[in-house]
Amino acid sequence: MLAVEYAEYGDPAVLGVATMPEPHAGPGQVRIAVYAAGVNPVDWRTRSGQLRELMPRKLPAIPGREAAGVVDEVGEGVDAVALGDEVFGLGTATSAQFAVLDHFAPKPASLDWSQAGGLAFGAETAARALELLAPSPGQTLLIDGAAGGVGSAAVQLALADGVAVIGTAGESNHAYLRSLGAEPTIYGPGLPERVAALASNGVDAALDTAGKGGLPDLVAITGSPDKVVTIADRSAAEHGVRVTTTPSAFDALAKAARLAEEGKFGVRIAAEFTLADVAKAHEISQGGHAMGKVVLRLTGV
Repeated sequence: MLAVEYAEYGDPAVLGVATMPEPHAGPGQVRIAVYAAGVNPVDWRTRSGQLRELMPRKLPAIPGREAAGVVDEVGEGVDAVALGDEVFGLGTATSAQFAVLDHFAPKPASLDWSQAGGLAFGAETAARALELLAPSPGQTLLIDGAAGGVGSAAVQLALADGVAVIGTAGESNHAYLRSLGAEPTIYGPGLPERVAALASNGVDAALDTAGKGGLPDLVAITGSPDKVVTIADRSAAEHGVRVTTTPSAFDALAKAARLAEEGKFGVRIAAEFTLADVAKAHEISQGGHAMGKVVLRLTGV
C-alpha cells in the first residue's frame, strides 16, 4: 500500500510517500480503506522528535491517529460493524491507503469524508478534558483556543450538555465561535478583565487547548488550579494544573456522531491535501493558525 512515512526525525521535509506493508485487523479492531485522515499537532510533534522520549517510534514510521473510510477487514470479536460499513475512528499509522482502527463509530451521513476524517481526535480529546472538569448544566466554561480542532469540539460538546461557553480566539474566528453558540473574546493580556465583563457569575472551569502560557490567567479566572485542565502546556505542574494526554474517552465518538446527525456538531475544514502533499499539510498544522482541521484525502476518492 502507499503510505506517508519518515525514516528520521526532522522538519516536514523528512516526510515522503512509500510502499509499505499492509496492516491487518487484530481482535477488537477493524481495518479500513482510508478515504480521509486528519493531521493533528501530535503528528508533527512526533515526527519532529519533540516527543521521542515520551512516545518513541520505530523508524520508518507512518504518522496519523485518526481516519475515516470503508471497513474491509473485521477483527475477532467485532460485531458492531461489518464489511463495507462507513466508519471513522482512532488508530495509529492512519496516513495511508489502509489503516487499523482501535476505536470507531459509524460515519455520520451529515458529514462528508473530510469532516469525518477529522472528527475522532478532537472529539475524544475534548471529551476527556471535559470529563476531568465536569462542568454542570448552567455553569460557565472558558476555553482558551476555542477555534481549533479540539477547542471547537469542546465548545460543541459542552453546549450540548447545557454548559455556557466563553472561548478565546483571534478576531477572525469570532464569528465562527458565535455560530457554534459560544461567546468569543480575544486571547492574551487582559483576559481576566475581559472574561469578568462577559461572565457576571464567574467562570466555573477552564480548558487550555493552546498551550501558549495562559495557565496563570485561567487559574486566576476560575479561582483554583483544580478547575483548570490543559492538553498542551508542559508547564502545567508548575501551576498545579492537571494535564491530560492519554486517550480514554472513546464513548465520545458515538456521542459526536449522534450530535452531528442532530445538527449539533460539525468539523470545520481548513485545508485538504493528497498524500503527495503531506509535507505542506504538516507545515500548515505546525504553523498553528489553520482555521479548522487539516486533512489528507486519498487519490481517487
